[in-house]
Amino acid sequence: MAALDFLVELGTAELPPNSLEALSKAFSKGIYDGIKSALGRDAEELLSKTTIESFASPRRLALRINNLITQIPGSVSIVQGPPLKICYDEAGKPTNALLGFAKKNNASIDDLSEFKGKVTYSKELAAQPIIELLPSIVENSLTKLPIAKRMRWGANKIEFVRPVQWLVMLLGEQVVDCSMLGVTASNQSRGHRFHYKNNDSSLADSNSLVINNAAEYETKLEQAYVIADFLKRKEKITQQVTAAAAKINCVVHIDEDLLNEVTGLNEWPVALTGQFDEEFLSVPQEALILSMKEHQKYFYTTDADGKLMPNFITICNIESKHPNTVISGNEKVIRPRLADAKFFFENDKKSTLESRCEKLKSIVFQQQLGTVWEKSERVSQLAAHISQLISGDPCKAQRAAKLAKTDLVTDMVFEFTDLQGLMGYHYALNDNEDAEVAQAIFEQYLPKFAGDEIPASKTGLALALADRLDTLTGMFGIGQPPTGSKDPFALRRATVGVLRIIIEKALPLDLKELVAMAVEQQAAIKDENKAKIAEQVVGFMLERLRAYYEDRKVRVDTYLAVAALKPTKPLDFDQRINAVEHFRTLSASQALAAANKRVSNILDKQQSAKQLTVNTDLLTETAEIALHQSLVALAAQLEPMFANSDYQGALTLLSDLQQDIDSFFDNVMVMAEDEAVQQNRIALLSELRHLFLHIADISLLN
Repeated sequence: MAALDFLVELGTAELPPNSLEALSKAFSKGIYDGIKSALGRDAEELLSKTTIESFASPRRLALRINNLITQIPGSVSIVQGPPLKICYDEAGKPTNALLGFAKKNNASIDDLSEFKGKVTYSKELAAQPIIELLPSIVENSLTKLPIAKRMRWGANKIEFVRPVQWLVMLLGEQVVDCSMLGVTASNQSRGHRFHYKNNDSSLADSNSLVINNAAEYETKLEQAYVIADFLKRKEKITQQVTAAAAKINCVVHIDEDLLNEVTGLNEWPVALTGQFDEEFLSVPQEALILSMKEHQKYFYTTDADGKLMPNFITICNIESKHPNTVISGNEKVIRPRLADAKFFFENDKKSTLESRCEKLKSIVFQQQLGTVWEKSERVSQLAAHISQLISGDPCKAQRAAKLAKTDLVTDMVFEFTDLQGLMGYHYALNDNEDAEVAQAIFEQYLPKFAGDEIPASKTGLALALADRLDTLTGMFGIGQPPTGSKDPFALRRATVGVLRIIIEKALPLDLKELVAMAVEQQAAIKDENKAKIAEQVVGFMLERLRAYYEDRKVRVDTYLAVAALKPTKPLDFDQRINAVEHFRTLSASQALAAANKRVSNILDKQQSAKQLTVNTDLLTETAEIALHQSLVALAAQLEPMFANSDYQGALTLLSDLQQDIDSFFDNVMVMAEDEAVQQNRIALLSELRHLFLHIADISLLN
């Protein structure tokens, strides 16, 4: 079957750099999926030798499909109609059901046939050149691109992420005849705005170049100073930046998000190294780094110990004959930015954090929950209580909570909002606050994201927990919990932060107690509703443990087995999870899980099972006597294990019961005719079940 390479390139004004890669992937996937849909059920076979390559640069989205079949094979489509018995009346004449089916398919009665009691119509589909379908497939893909906000240009009503300027569409060497988004397909692409110019007056403009076929696409563009492959351009930037840093004996820090953005901004990247005055290094380096990354898209450098160096590496979109002039321009641009940061820092230090507390009274945290100052007051009480529970210093926790939000009213944080907490730390040290108080002000926002570090100091732990618990209980209290995908106050993230802190720092804290105290301080919650709100918040937090353990690759049924007992201490919950995961590795685990399920089913039908005790005089069968003796012996051994939360050791010990349990079910009739014997055996199973339920409901394990 004949095959050709297919190329489509949509040229635009500069595309949003942060979404360029996502747009490229969606564009390619939409086209490829459209082709697969057109080929029908044989698509996988017909495309077995086909490969696809995506391209994306600041001014283009492109796709090349190699070895695309040129013709969709003919086929037979069988359309099923109504049952044969309703197609003819008693006189043998066609009914409306049959006539309607024939009309719908543009067929005569004679064209219809019967299969398995139903009327069918076999419709032959002729072979079709794929070139006829490609325009609609491409256009459909463009329509479905994930564009947050579309724009219009000129006097027309066409909408796209950016104004469309040209379209290349080739199948082999043939231009696909079509128009879309206001442009007509041709074989003319465009090179670099400044580096490439042609002398051919027959082309659309001096920036145009002819693509004769898909195979030469990359080569032709690189000759015109455009690296069309996003990943290739990204790799080149990484290599250039690393090499530039090596020349000045620095370590360059390549942030992935910044790297992707810079890749989306440049067609012909060239790395240049600049520097700034060392006087700016007196400013906290995080502020300088943020200014370089966010405002100028520079890569920053440090020495081997992580100390910021007065050098930066920028990516230029031209290969300048006078690079020093370009570098000088970048240095002139960064200087006022850094000067602003230095001014803000020095000016902020003239006022203490404590003197800024009063300003928090004018900042609303949430209309019903009050101001940031009121929140700070609540958090200080809760933080002091938590600090006491974890053997910290309540006075330091109260102090840290009082000052925690004051950096929000500093000039530096107003300009660089990402520095909240961090600038509070520096200003607290400048005010001669206790070092742990200063550290806690920074740590209050940790962890900020999945995998982020958690607070190291006890005061930081108490403050981070208290701040999140106050927000959680407050938002639930005013009826604004997360709904679906909406979570404006990031309550899910806050919850996972609380759980991570408690579990990973092995804190002996009970969510019930913490949430109850946090709810008690919320003036917006009526007294009669406080118990209900506290229960809702604890339930929500325990449910978030499911997502936490899914991220840790813990099986869902392991989580369910522990969650069935509703332990409200996250550390205790985690110890049970680890014990059950270890239990699953034991040879007896499958049999014991099945036995527990069987015991659970029996006990669920016996309302009195919980009140029964075993009467040893009624134990007559060897197997039930042996099981009872084993349970008595194990109960004594397990008691100190349960007290010390040694759940793994307890489950390992309980696994020794497998043979006794198997023997019991093989040789003992639980539902004996004698009512007393029957109830005694149920009591024995209840004791067995009770021992396992000290840890988890392993009957829920699959």
